[in-house]
Amino acid sequence: MRYDSITDAIGGTPLVRIDPDVHGLRTIDLYAKLEMLNPFGSLKDRAAWNMVRDGLAGAVERGETVVELSSGNTAKALALIAGIHGLPFKSVTNRMRIPEIKDLLLLLGAEIEELPGQSECLDPTDTGDPLTVFHQQLTRPGSAHLHTDQYFNPLNAEAHAQGTGPEIIADLDGRAPDWFITCVGTAGSSTGVASALRAHDPAVRVIGLVGQKSDFIPGIRTADEVQEVGLFDPAVYDAIEEVSSDEAIDGMLTLLRRCGLLAGPTGGAAYQGAVRHLRPLDAELTDSQSHGRPERRTAVFIVCDRVESYLGYVRQRRPELLGRPPVKNSVAKVTAAELGAVTSVGVDEARKWIETGDPLVVDLRGPFAYGALHIDGSVNIVDELFEELLRGGLPFSRSRPVLLACPVGEKSARYAALLTRMGHPDVRSLAGGIIAWRDAGAPLVRD
Repeated sequence: MRYDSITDAIGGTPLVRIDPDVHGLRTIDLYAKLEMLNPFGSLKDRAAWNMVRDGLAGAVERGETVVELSSGNTAKALALIAGIHGLPFKSVTNRMRIPEIKDLLLLLGAEIEELPGQSECLDPTDTGDPLTVFHQQLTRPGSAHLHTDQYFNPLNAEAHAQGTGPEIIADLDGRAPDWFITCVGTAGSSTGVASALRAHDPAVRVIGLVGQKSDFIPGIRTADEVQEVGLFDPAVYDAIEEVSSDEAIDGMLTLLRRCGLLAGPTGGAAYQGAVRHLRPLDAELTDSQSHGRPERRTAVFIVCDRVESYLGYVRQRRPELLGRPPVKNSVAKVTAAELGAVTSVGVDEARKWIETGDPLVVDLRGPFAYGALHIDGSVNIVDELFEELLRGGLPFSRSRPVLLACPVGEKSARYAALLTRMGHPDVRSLAGGIIAWRDAGAPLVRD
């Protein structure tokens, strides 16, 4: 095939059947939509091009900067598209959590601005919080920015309603699948594909996958985080189910080693969530059709990007997969029993303890959120860095008690359980996190 521009190669990705010997489903054919074969490496290529295309000529004429609130694949695609047209690109994010993506964006000439996000507990009564102010500046008339606004822009979902969804139907010989299982990030792909599939067949069932609270899977939001996304509509989904980072990596390994698909952890989460959801349905269909030839059903999930950008993510969670020794002290390995034994203290008890017991208060949020509001006297160690420190043993003396705080008290509880396992005699978690502290009217200070 010959193209005049690399953007002409966006879309038209293959739909590949997963071998039943791999997933074990007997009456359901499972297909992977290989969006990682888009030219810039992910399904975000479609949305990025659809959101920016009509504004490029004017942006070039006015010398504008393309801007997006993104720390991942959308930023990568927009940086490449902007560069093709001689425009600068700026990525704004509350935390750049995948080092390989950050390095790639810098290699592409992107500017990166890191700001705190509402999910890390800025004061919601303060309309001057950085992201709100930044968004207002971007959308102000006469602004020298082309802001694609992926979390609220209907062109994001439209790219999939007009492209990804119809392609799935065409590759299934004009039929919509019985199930569409989709990870939820900006909700653009899930909303757009679902609308196209249901326009063809209203009976299509859509299963949304979100990350477990206090867990992190690149490209997937937790059940709480999706509420912040303007494109998210719970009515789109017949069910919303959680997946863990362990499941994402397990699914990714299956796609890599058994299917030859260079899928990243998001694709792994989609595969694992699909098989988990479909297995009991497959058993029911097998039982109900046991006396005749089984009627085949179909399900589709999306492999949204490639594995190469996530080797650091894998190294951090499963170093043994890369020939390194297993992590001795990993928060991912905390058991339910250990978590249940954690001492969590409410705001009033915590304040009294700080006054009388002199605990070391460790705030696990990002540095910008910490700088905006934090408990007086606390120290800031970002959760990822804190886990790195713990791999070398306890980073502080056993003689001083420790109070851990995070946005809502979930991550801090897991780290408290890990510290207890490692032998610290008195470590506690702030129940409800900084949000509970703020909502109780307890004092917070700013840098």
